[in-house]
Amino acid sequence: MVPQLNKLAYMGEEMKKMSQVEIPVKHYFSHGVYAREITIPKGTIVLGKIHKFSQLNICSKGDHSVLTENGVIRIQAPFTIVSPPGTQRIGYAHEETVWTTIHGTELTDVDDIEKHFIAQDYQEYLDFCRSLECLG
Repeated sequence: MVPQLNKLAYMGEEMKKMSQVEIPVKHYFSHGVYAREITIPKGTIVLGKIHKFSQLNICSKGDHSVLTENGVIRIQAPFTIVSPPGTQRIGYAHEETVWTTIHGTELTDVDDIEKHFIAQDYQEYLDFCRSLECLG
């Protein structure tokens, strides 16, 4: 595993040991589109999921610092970005933040969507990448 992934994996595992904040998820579906919206309370540190594919992210409300491969960036709504495959972020909400991740899919079962788009850990993501290389 590359050093950066090792650091994020370690940080993520340590964060999972801390007390957790329940962040409800709102699910939206349209023709060929799934949107997953969360509202992050002020003062909360969030560990994002490991995405297998690129996805569209929209911060429609709030002020949030995010650890990226290029260091920490401060995001203030409105903000939209496309994250590349393999992306996992750690963020801190300076203010209540509404964050929406959008995926193109015909799937409508949230568990199926999660299995298709999300890796549970970096080893699963790396195995997924290897399987794509075998297809090509």
